[in-house]
Amino acid sequence: MTSIDWSEWGPIVVAAIAACAVAAVGGLATQIGPWYRQLRKPSWQPPDWAFAPAWTVIFTLTAWAGVLGWWHAPDAERGVVVAVFAANGVLNMLWSFLFFRRRRPDWALLEVVPLWLSIVVLIATLAPLSSLGGWLLVPYLLWVSFAAYLNLTIVRLNRPFAVRATAGGRAG
Repeated sequence: MTSIDWSEWGPIVVAAIAACAVAAVGGLATQIGPWYRQLRKPSWQPPDWAFAPAWTVIFTLTAWAGVLGWWHAPDAERGVVVAVFAANGVLNMLWSFLFFRRRRPDWALLEVVPLWLSIVVLIATLAPLSSLGGWLLVPYLLWVSFAAYLNLTIVRLNRPFAVRATAGGRAG
């Protein structure tokens, strides 16, 4: 019986668990109910079913990028890799909470700026360690850029949210 080399497999397991945890929390925060269905949305918004596969690909690529970053980072820089991924994960989950749970697309629009910047920081942190790791994050940056524009459009079509967010009524 051979033993598992945790120096190789450990980062893969941790990245997979972290990606699944961020996805699960974001998914639990995402409530596609009457409030969301009543929002006016642009005609070019992808269908609701398309978001789960897109995020699955993004989380898979992000986990892979994290593993590459860990493997290629000098020991002294691994803490930085973990910190930027952790900050990004928190910001990712926060967006879903603000948009869907708090019913505040306007707050989510403000929050998407640091989320987007955290992806830029991820790319800037990983690219010198692993060019592939940096490139694997580009679809994430593009998707969040698209999502930010979609978020902006929803805010413009439905504002104000302050009064209606807690009432559960139609926003706009």
